[in-house]
Amino acid sequence: MSAYLPPHTGLLPKWLLLISVVSVANSVQTYLTLNYTQKVYEGSPKTGSKSPVTPLSARTFGTWTFLSSIIRLWAAYNIDNPQVYQLALWTFGVALGHFSSEWLVYGTAKWGKGLAGPAFVSTGTLLWMVSQWSYYVQ
Repeated sequence: MSAYLPPHTGLLPKWLLLISVVSVANSVQTYLTLNYTQKVYEGSPKTGSKSPVTPLSARTFGTWTFLSSIIRLWAAYNIDNPQVYQLALWTFGVALGHFSSEWLVYGTAKWGKGLAGPAFVSTGTLLWMVSQWSYYVQ
């Protein structure tokens, strides 16, 4: 099993691999059901709006998530490449911006278990990658 793990030291490459695998599974589920995507985009209790998720928006989100997972997977195995590292870093920055704006600006997401996972992963990984840049990229 260890032969398939990223060949670099530290936990960040393994974390990127794990997040990539989880993201691929999330992408698949967006094509099969609206249930989980609707838990992230629940709507706003302030405005009384319900989840705006449609089959098309779920599949679009799934496709975007799949593309991000490919970039993150590539970074897990090529973490010493500055361009690949930056691309992966940007995927977490874009995710953080997206989820934050859907919560704080557009009101399509509310704080809860559906939003907490993506928020913590995107924020934590973004900060982790910024702090580890000089360790992995020489």
